Amino acid sequence: MKGEYDQFREMLLSRQSELQVRLGKIKRDVSRKANADWSEQAQERENDEVLDALGNEAAYELRLIQKALERIEEDEYTLCEDCGGDIPLARLQVMPYTNLCVKCAEARGQ
Repeated sequence: MKGEYDQFREMLLSRQSELQVRLGKIKRDVSRKANADWSEQAQERENDEVLDALGNEAAYELRLIQKALERIEEDEYTLCEDCGGDIPLARLQVMPYTNLCVKCAEARGQ
């Protein structure tokens, strides 16, 4: 059964790799030394806040991807975590890391 989800595994692994590279760049940018000019430091702080938000989003998506990869290994990839029903393959193609069927996602406002 796991073999039928190979395309999803590859999509997830590819996205995981992209996000890890992006997160590494964000961390590197945030950790750079502050400039001595006060006006530039203020701008850099604003930029750092944006980078932090982007980093948080990437980290969140990485956690979802890891969970999806675990569900593939456990042969539970298409099972909704709320109701136990099937997650349609069309939904997984759009959101390969989702863990909810359409009905449960709508109930949660996702």
